[in-house]
Amino acid sequence: MKEAIKTRIRAFRIFQKTGGLPWRRPEGKKRRKGSGDFYKGAFDGIPFLNKDARRTFNHLLLRPGYMIRDYIRGDHENYLAPLTALIVFYAFFALVSAVLSPIQAESLEENGISVSIAKDSTETVSAGEVRDLVHLGYTYLNLDRHPEAVHTRLESSIAALEGTLRSQGIPLFLGKFIFLWISMLIALRKFNLQPSAIAAASAYILCQFSFFMIFALMLTLGRKSSIGAALMGVLLVIDYRQWLDISWWKSIKRALSTGLVYAALFTTLIILIAFIAVVIVASRGA
Repeated sequence: MKEAIKTRIRAFRIFQKTGGLPWRRPEGKKRRKGSGDFYKGAFDGIPFLNKDARRTFNHLLLRPGYMIRDYIRGDHENYLAPLTALIVFYAFFALVSAVLSPIQAESLEENGISVSIAKDSTETVSAGEVRDLVHLGYTYLNLDRHPEAVHTRLESSIAALEGTLRSQGIPLFLGKFIFLWISMLIALRKFNLQPSAIAAASAYILCQFSFFMIFALMLTLGRKSSIGAALMGVLLVIDYRQWLDISWWKSIKRALSTGLVYAALFTTLIILIAFIAVVIVASRGA
């Protein structure tokens, strides 16, 4: 029993490092007569179900860092391209989110929480009521998720726009990708990696995160669409360990530095948006 377990562990490690299963039949071996090919090629045109997509999904779950390493080294034929994978993954995430969003709205209404937006309100928020620029900036970035903070027609329009964009996965695709790319450029500058290589890695890492975001959506029936920073950090440590072939301690330090840079960039953006919001509110009050 122990030997069988050890054999399976060794086989899995071979698969992680090489991307090939040691027990797989040779590609050239003929199929058994009469087995049929009813569905062969039927899903090749569907990005979610074709062979490259399935391989990319499996490898991102089981050997993410090694897959990134292989792609950067030139193995482009066996995987979805990073940009294509990112679009496909977040399109699927937006689809699952759209399907589960009615369940979320019904749950909120049952708990006595209104999800309607006050479209006819003309109240303004005075500059003196703003306690914290960071809180205000975050609120303006998520007005569609915080309808209680919508008081004016302008804010109602912003919330509607944010809801439309978020339903299409656009903020997730653009914002998180750019922020993670810049953060990794800064955190991994000592490795002399090309910006295009880091862009590919950041796209695949976001695809990996989207797996767990989809799981969170399904398990909570749409009530939660994000994963914790701790889980992101663990995944990033594993990715760095496999991709860069460095020790666990160095992987942890690189992941921490990436997270700190990402947080600094995000906080800067929030403060900037809050400052613009304060200026707009002050000008309306004048």
